[in-house]
Formats: sequence, C-alpha cells, structure tokens
Amino acid sequence: MESRIFIRQALVLVDAARAPLSQSDILIEQDQIVAIAPHLVAPDAQEIDASGLLIAPGLVNGHFHSHEHFHKGRYDNLPLKLWMHYVRLPVAPPPLTPEQVYYRTLIGAVESIRTGTTFVVDDVNHAPYFSADCIDAVFRAYEDIGLRALVSVSLFDQPFYRSVPFFDEEMPEPLRQLLDRQASPQAADLLVLAESLAESRRGKRVGFIVAPSAPQRCSDRFLKQLKDLADRSDLPMMTHLLETRLQAVTGGILYGQSMAEQLEALGVLSDRLVLQHCIWLTSDDVQRLAAHGCSVVYNPLSNLKLGSGRMAVRQFLDAGVNVALASDGCGSRDSLNMLSVMQAAALLNKAPLELPEQWLSAQDAFSLATLGGAKAFGHAETLGRLAPGYQADLVGYRLSSAAFTPLNNPVNQLVYAETGSAVDLVMIEGKVIMSNGTLRTMDEYTIIQNINSIHCQILAELNRAEASVNKFLPYYRKIYERCLQESVNPKIITPDNSNNS
Repeated sequence: MESRIFIRQALVLVDAARAPLSQSDILIEQDQIVAIAPHLVAPDAQEIDASGLLIAPGLVNGHFHSHEHFHKGRYDNLPLKLWMHYVRLPVAPPPLTPEQVYYRTLIGAVESIRTGTTFVVDDVNHAPYFSADCIDAVFRAYEDIGLRALVSVSLFDQPFYRSVPFFDEEMPEPLRQLLDRQASPQAADLLVLAESLAESRRGKRVGFIVAPSAPQRCSDRFLKQLKDLADRSDLPMMTHLLETRLQAVTGGILYGQSMAEQLEALGVLSDRLVLQHCIWLTSDDVQRLAAHGCSVVYNPLSNLKLGSGRMAVRQFLDAGVNVALASDGCGSRDSLNMLSVMQAAALLNKAPLELPEQWLSAQDAFSLATLGGAKAFGHAETLGRLAPGYQADLVGYRLSSAAFTPLNNPVNQLVYAETGSAVDLVMIEGKVIMSNGTLRTMDEYTIIQNINSIHCQILAELNRAEASVNKFLPYYRKIYERCLQESVNPKIITPDNSNNS
C-alpha cells in the first residue's frame, strides 16, 4: 500500500451539503486523509494529477446478493413472491466450485468499482451445499480486487419455501413431500459458522455482517441468538423486512401484528440493526424503528422491477430514521450501478400532491448513498465524506465527460446526468484501485473472459434447475393471488397501498 499519496488540483466534494473547493489538494497517509486544502506541499508523496476531476466520497451499496450475478437479465414481469423461486431454486443445480464462486463475486465487484462504489454489503445465499471453501472464495474475491465489503451468509432456520401463508392448503401433498425431503437448515450449524466468521473477519476491510434472512424465515429463538452474536461481536446486523404486500399479510397471520412489532417484542430492534426494503410499514412502525435507532435501506429500482411497492422515504427521514441506498441483486435489478440508484431515489420521490420542499433532492440522494450507508453499517465517523481522519475511499469523475459539460452544479449532474462513464479514479483504504479508467488491482479482461466461460459451463444445469420451478409455480401463484384478497392494516404508508380490503 502506498504510504503517502498527494492528489493535486481537484474539485473536492467533501459531502453533499458542501460546495466543491476549487483546485484543492488531498494528502493521504496510509489509509487516511490527513489534509484537504489548496496549495498543499508533499514532496515525498506519490503524486496523482487530478486536474479535471471531481473527487467525491465513494458510494455505499447497502444490499445485494452476489449469488444472483449469473441471473442477470433472466427475468421480467414477475412479482417477488414468484421470482424468488428462480434464484432460491426448489431443486438445486449442482454446486459451484470455489473458483466459480470467486469469479461470480468478482464480476459484481468490477461493476461496482466502475460505477463509483467503494463499499458493498453482500448477502450471499448459504445453502446446505455451499461449502466453507465457497464462502472463503467470496471474501477472497473482495480482498483481491480491493473493494471494501461486508459479507454475510444469509441465515434462516425455517425452510425457505414455508415462509408464506396457506402453503399446506395450496401446495399438493406430493410437491410438499418433495420439498420436505431436502436438507433443512440447522440453526446450531449456522450459529457455529456465524460465530467463526465473526471472529475471523474482525477488523478487516472485508468483514462479516450478521444477517438473518427475514423474520418469517427465522424462529424467534434463532433471531434472538443472532442478535446476541451481533452484540457480543460488536457487528452490524441486517434483515429483510416487509418488502411486499404478501409479507404484510404473512406478518398478520404468523404474529397477529406487524413484523416490526414482532421484532420489537423479541428485543431485536437496535441501533446496530439495518432493515432492507421496509415498504409495507405503518407510521407507528416507522416511529418504532426511529425510537430504537435502526437504519433502513431503500432499494428503489429492485422494488420497482418486482412490483413490491415504494418505500415512504420522506416519512422515515422526517422521523429521524437513518436511510441508506442499495441496488439489490442482479436477479431482480440486473445491475449494481449505484449512480442509477441515486438518480431513481431522487426522481421517484417528487410527487404532484406534495410540496416541492418535501421532495428528495440530488443532494439528499447523494447523502443517502454516502453518509447514510456509512452510518448504517457502523462507519459514521470514518466513511461517507472526505475530511481529515476519514478513510481514503474516494472516486474521481472526469469533468471533461459529456455529463459534466458544461459544469453548473456538480452534485445535480452527478446524480441526474448519467455519469457512470465518467468514473476515472477509485481509491479504497488509501490504495489506487482504478486510475485513468483502468482497473489496477486485477486484469478486468481476464475476469470477464472467465465469467463468460463459467456461464457457458453452468448454463445447461441452470436452465434445468429453473425448469423445475414450473411444477411449483402455479401453486405459489395461487398463494400470491389469495394474499391479494386478504386485508392488510389500512395504516400502512406505502404510496401503493391503495386497495387494502
């Protein structure tokens, strides 16, 4: 790692609330920024000429699933409850090798870096056939390419296919028996795995996050055990919460109350808990999350594509809930581009019946994608802005690109003007990961060639495994449509909650 780096003559965007500083320099020692000011002098430092670059904090992608990277472009017009069976297949294909998992992880890392993301949170499906070597391959991929990451193995001790109501009523007995014969997740084994990862990844750039999949997929005891692990290990914890109307119905049937109320009753809500999606909540639920200091992650484009609904972002912000942004996985969104996510977050939260003061601005969206993500995952004092003492995680955008020409407002143009092709320089933890638009830590061409080769190797098996979904899908469709007829709490605040009864 370079010990001292001197970035010279850049426009420096400290954070979304501050104006760029004309012709400023940045001095970095080891992994930290030590000074930002015009006309710095650092004769013994490696120099980077950043004239013509806008230097900004790296973006934080608060949620995706790298096990979906081979599913890019495969699905359309499927609601989540039907789509999910294609990415968590009821009849699993042969397991991938560690090398295949390694390259699968890398292709998402490359896209992230190329679109200005320096920190990702990867919730990897852990199935009975996903070996310790495969888990290690995910961590190793992020280590080798230089990306900052929190990696989880998705933890649940209830069969995934039983996380919906009316399953026994609607699924024919032969198909139920077929599913029930598969290996079930074992809470004790998963806890041992999580304990081991929590210890071995402590304090590393590529760390571990405790990630129960969702309340409806975990027993109450298992959720409390995972909360205890997160507390003892001083780790963030995340879970999916009320992503769809069907899940709102499920909560009422399973718990007689909302899933947010259930988590509070279990003592799981805390300031280390990060909740994904959070679409079908009531105002009381929002206040509940605020009172416990929880963070939420807004996945606007995935929510749109799966027809899940729209999170009431302004209500969360007004209640004092910290909000981060995420792409979600390539099975649902097809891309990890956080620049597109920022743009969508701002554009989708401008409504004709709301005063423009309530709209989400470009500055707001950029703040959620930087400071919001940093705070959610335990880095409020070290990431999300450029300042002395903060980690040197930054991105340089070419101001000569069409998106920034002419330059009127760097933040507005960064969010709205399709700036992905302008990413020129990426530094993470004080190390140059990309310069002059070229990846420096690994050979990008080789990564892409290997990904295409692996895809050809597994495609026939993937197609066969997906075909196995067809026998189950009509019955999941009946469950889905039955839940559409069930009433949900009329106080739910999603803008799409217009027909609850």
